[in-house]
Amino acid sequence: MHISNIELLNFLDSTLSPEKIKDFCPNGLQVEGKTNIKKIVTGVTASQALIDQAVEVDADAIIVHHGYFWKGEAPSITGMKKNRISTLLKNDINLYAYHLPLDAHPTLGNNAQLAKRLDIIDVLPIEDCSPQNIVMKGRFAEPISPESLHQKIEKSLSKTPLFESATKQQINTVAWCTGGGQGYIEQAANLGIDAFITGEVSEQTIHIAREMNIHFYAAGHHATERYGVKALGEYINSQLGIETTFIDVHNPA
Repeated sequence: MHISNIELLNFLDSTLSPEKIKDFCPNGLQVEGKTNIKKIVTGVTASQALIDQAVEVDADAIIVHHGYFWKGEAPSITGMKKNRISTLLKNDINLYAYHLPLDAHPTLGNNAQLAKRLDIIDVLPIEDCSPQNIVMKGRFAEPISPESLHQKIEKSLSKTPLFESATKQQINTVAWCTGGGQGYIEQAANLGIDAFITGEVSEQTIHIAREMNIHFYAAGHHATERYGVKALGEYINSQLGIETTFIDVHNPA
């Protein structure tokens, strides 16, 4: 099976609706390659390591969560960026990137996939603190201890999370935002939610967790955002019949 690069772009845009979300980077086809696509590689970040592995398996396209051309970054194509883009162009590989649209998708998104892995139910946006619905809340079918949730996260993500414990002995409700979502912990605490899960942690996050009595788990930016783009690749394969392979480039952050 094969598809044109523009047909794939249209399929991705139709699935993820990037026009509905204001983002920090362009979503869609970021670097144009060959017209015909028979093999796709997916990954979290368009790093040199991912591109090199895509070249090794003779991929025609790469789809990532973290692409290029971020707001505020230097526009010049030099150094590391030059090397990455040069490799894509020399090998005629298309690069597609979807950032917030892949976080927010109700079934394929990073947040939805994390909820699925952790058995969180009754998933809803966390009211109005996230205008683009990238922060979610839900609950567990049965109350869970803070230590048991720590173990569950570790087992589900193959990553030991940083854990700051509150005084609550049981967790019923939980809010989460994959990646760099630690700034939303205060809104979660104000809603009386028992625990907050994200990828990253800042110095002030720990103080907020302690003073607002909310359990906090930081399980890694990469670890919490592996599963959206992986699910997207599986969806492409099921809907279009295109060979799609997820490549996980290890990143402890």
